Amino acid sequence: MDAQSLTPARTLAGMAKTPFPGESEDYRQAREALLAEEIEFRRHMTRLAEQRRRLPPGPVIEKDYRFIDETGFECGLIDLFGDRDTLVTYFWMYGPERARPCPMCTSWLGAVNGNAMDIKQKVALKILGRSPVERQFLFAQERGWRDLDFVQTKGDDYASDLGLLRDGYEWPALTVYRRDGERVRLFWASGMTQAMADPGQDPRDAPDIASLWTILDLTPEGRGTDWYPKLRY
Repeated sequence: MDAQSLTPARTLAGMAKTPFPGESEDYRQAREALLAEEIEFRRHMTRLAEQRRRLPPGPVIEKDYRFIDETGFECGLIDLFGDRDTLVTYFWMYGPERARPCPMCTSWLGAVNGNAMDIKQKVALKILGRSPVERQFLFAQERGWRDLDFVQTKGDDYASDLGLLRDGYEWPALTVYRRDGERVRLFWASGMTQAMADPGQDPRDAPDIASLWTILDLTPEGRGTDWYPKLRY
């Protein structure tokens, strides 16, 4: 995207019309200024995506991590690609020591399930967990998830090596791999750690992939600081 050829965001924002009559001048000016910032944010997200796609080849995954797929068969990381060249994985917090999975992971996966069939037209999509695959699948049935593919990590090497299992506590991770012939390379992994969170905020990536928070950010109350999703209401 060539920024020099783009129409200034303030100019584009000036074209907007409020759908209902009766706006004050203060509201109009504030809304127009906000829209200009939203246009700039959209453009920044586009630049981020372009920069991500330009990443040089990542490290080859040398270790032979083993998994149990949804059919109960043992497989390697490259087998999770199927016939795709790109593999998107989400490691969720549902280890065997947990009576129930993480509510935040559950909320995120519920949203992803709605687009999973579409996503899988382009890339492989696998949900990784430390619990037996049968246990993960039973919870998916409870939630009505029909389009997510669950995979068990065999042993804890994968979680430990990625820093997702520390002092007996799990952390989630979104990781993208790329097929390179008979090898697998890391393409991108979420890198915003808890230590990188800004004051008063939970650790999170940008842009925020979870539709829950994206929608709440559109509201006057916002996402708040002390509310989190639950498994049941």
